[in-house]
Amino acid sequence: MGKSFAYLGPEGTFTEEAAILYDSSLARVAESTIARVVQAVLNNAETIGIIPIENSLEGPVTYSQDLLINNPELRVTGEVILPINHYLITKPTTEPEEIEFIYSHPQSLGQCKNYLQSRFPDAEQIASLSNATAVTTMLSDQKPSAAIGPKRTADIYNGHIIDSRIQDQENNETRFIILDHSDHEATGDDKTSICISFKEDRPGSLYEVLGIFAIDSINLTKIESRPTKEVLGRYHFLIDCVGHRKEPVISNCFTKIESLVDKLTVFGSYPKYRSN
Repeated sequence: MGKSFAYLGPEGTFTEEAAILYDSSLARVAESTIARVVQAVLNNAETIGIIPIENSLEGPVTYSQDLLINNPELRVTGEVILPINHYLITKPTTEPEEIEFIYSHPQSLGQCKNYLQSRFPDAEQIASLSNATAVTTMLSDQKPSAAIGPKRTADIYNGHIIDSRIQDQENNETRFIILDHSDHEATGDDKTSICISFKEDRPGSLYEVLGIFAIDSINLTKIESRPTKEVLGRYHFLIDCVGHRKEPVISNCFTKIESLVDKLTVFGSYPKYRSN
C-alpha cells in the first residue's frame, strides 16, 4: 500500500481541495477534526496530513499552530496555497428571506462577516467543524437555513447555490501545510519553519534573535506569537525563513540562535509553493 492523505472532512471541504491540488494521486482519508488529522499522521508512518495554517483575511489558524508546537516529532514537508471562494448554499425549497440560521466553519464566517451583516443581519450564525459538515447539517435542518461552503460541496451534496463569491475580499487565500515524519530535501527554492521560546522575559531577547537573521542576510517571511499557556506574557515565536535547514548559512544561523533561546524547534524545510 502507498501513502494516504489525511484531511479535515467530510468530502468536499476546502482542505480536501487543497489535498487534491497538492497531490491528486494519493488516496484520501477524511478525519472529523484537525487534531484527528495530526493523530492519523502520528499513528501511521504511511499517512501524511494536510492542515490549514493561515488565511489572507483572517490570519493564522491558531489551533493548527498549537498542534505544531505540541507535536514537535512531526515535520512540515510541503505547502499549498488555495484560492478560497465562498458560496451560500441552501435547500432548493428555501427562499433567501426565510433564512434563520447560517452554518459554516468559524474561519469562513469571519471571512464573510461583512456580507452576512449586510444581507442576513438577523440570521443566527452557527459554527461547524468544517464547511462540508455545515452543508450536510443545513440540508438536514428542518428550519430554513443556509451554509457557507465551496462550490464542490454543493455539487457533492446536491445543495442549491443562491449566491457566489461572498467573501469580503476578492483576494482570499488559505495556506495549508503538509505533515509527515520527515521534511523535504533541498530543492534550491525552499522555506524553513521554526519555533523559539525564551526561559525568561528580558529586554532585547527577541531583537537579538532577529538580528542574527539580519546579519546573515536571511529573509524572514513570517513571524507570529502564541502564548505558552504556562504564564501570562510568555510566548512561543513561530518564524518562517527563506532557505533550507541543511544550507550552511541556515544551519549556522540556527546554531547561533540556540545559544540565545530556551528552546528551538525546527518544524521542517520544504519547497516554496508555486502555483501553475
